Amino acid sequence: MQESPSITARRQPVTTSPADNADAIIRMDHVVKRFGVTTVLDGLDFQVAKGEKVTIIGPSGSGKSTVLRILMTLETIDDGFIHVAGKPLWHEYRNGQAVPASEPHLRAMRKEMGMVFQQFNLFPHMTVLRNITESPVHVLGLSPPEARARAHEYLDLVGMTEHAGKFPSQLSGGQQQRVAIARALAMRPNIMLFDEPTSALDPELVGEVLTVIQRLTEEHDLTILLVTHEMEFARQISDRVCFFDGGVIVEEAPPEDIFTAPREGRTQEFLKSFIQTHQS
Repeated sequence: MQESPSITARRQPVTTSPADNADAIIRMDHVVKRFGVTTVLDGLDFQVAKGEKVTIIGPSGSGKSTVLRILMTLETIDDGFIHVAGKPLWHEYRNGQAVPASEPHLRAMRKEMGMVFQQFNLFPHMTVLRNITESPVHVLGLSPPEARARAHEYLDLVGMTEHAGKFPSQLSGGQQQRVAIARALAMRPNIMLFDEPTSALDPELVGEVLTVIQRLTEEHDLTILLVTHEMEFARQISDRVCFFDGGVIVEEAPPEDIFTAPREGRTQEFLKSFIQTHQS
């Protein structure tokens, strides 16, 4: 797994914060993110309630994955506020002022979330079991026996118990992604972020990963934020679907409403194009 880059908030200190919403475990207020001259998130307002399962869909470049990377502190923001579990993510408050977050604050906030990426990012030189125990031991301070017990719990959940002693190169892509899910869960996050978790898989392996994610949504009280092109899967597991375009939410609604009767013309165009592309 690649190490997270060193992150320092680039914004100037700000002095006000929007009122907290007690029901939102994720709250993004007027968030702006630019890459050079390109604005990827354009004053984004977005909330996710505790325990809610939300799917983000939209064309490439619409800002979908950037939202997840910002939440995991892999990308900074240029303006706005983000609160996670009632705490500011990219800021700290000192003497009544909001200032850029320190690295210790960011490390603490990362523990609230687990992320599963497009690529599996497993350590190739470590067994499946050690891939899962490494962070609980070194980040959470668990003893090795505690970490192993927790790893086996989640390997059982994803159906990979018998592969604990194998190395990533001995596994299929679908199996590696299931290990990556177990690794994220072993940190006991309150929020799980999935960034196109099946896009790197061969078509015949997609189902086994989606089955694991669906089991999580049904059996565990996790908040889940999912970016995917698997529209039927999004329809099945989501409480709400958000269509992103141009760095903003164009439309959000329960999945049946989005997929059967979208209100916005841009949503209609995207879904029509998507269906035509994937049926051809």
